[in-house]
Amino acid sequence: MTNNIVQIANISPENLETLINKRFEYHFEELKKALNNQNANDDLMSREQVLDLLQIDASTLWHWQKKGKIPVYKFSNKCYYKRSEIMNCLTPLKK
Repeated sequence: MTNNIVQIANISPENLETLINKRFEYHFEELKKALNNQNANDDLMSREQVLDLLQIDASTLWHWQKKGKIPVYKFSNKCYYKRSEIMNCLTPLKK
């Protein structure tokens, strides 16, 4: 610990500022990547896209909606689904 304090004491204020800025930039970029991934998972999907993704029939999707297994959003008589919610509905098989 004292070794770290000695290292900091030997750094000029400009270099210390540069080190701090680089560290914040790194964490900021990581946060942006995480948010972009989260936003990508919240894309709205059409009914046809969900049918293609899950490889199911339209009647199966309709039944799952009615049972509340898959949340659906309607806008001007069209159904939309959030990709993240579809993925959360999937459950892993237990062996």
